[in-house]
Amino acid sequence: MASDILTSKSPRLDVHGETYDSVSLYVTQFIDDNYKLRNKYIAIVHGKGEGILKKRVHELLKINKKVEDYYLNNWNIGETIIVLNVDKCSNK
Repeated sequence: MASDILTSKSPRLDVHGETYDSVSLYVTQFIDDNYKLRNKYIAIVHGKGEGILKKRVHELLKINKKVEDYYLNNWNIGETIIVLNVDKCSNK
């Protein structure tokens, strides 16, 4: 469906400048909020840099049961696109 694609209006969380530990709280809350809102596609901007924040974000996504899939944005490797399991969400 055309409305199920990531657009410039899709929710994004920018974690530039955050610490390794603070990213955990922000990412988890961002996913929880968007899951409740039934947003299927969201993105987290972690930057390119040394990859410390990207690594932490991907660790968190890997263990989160609300995350169906995630991948780096082909046009911006400093951003990870996330697909949430909203089809299985019981919240309406």
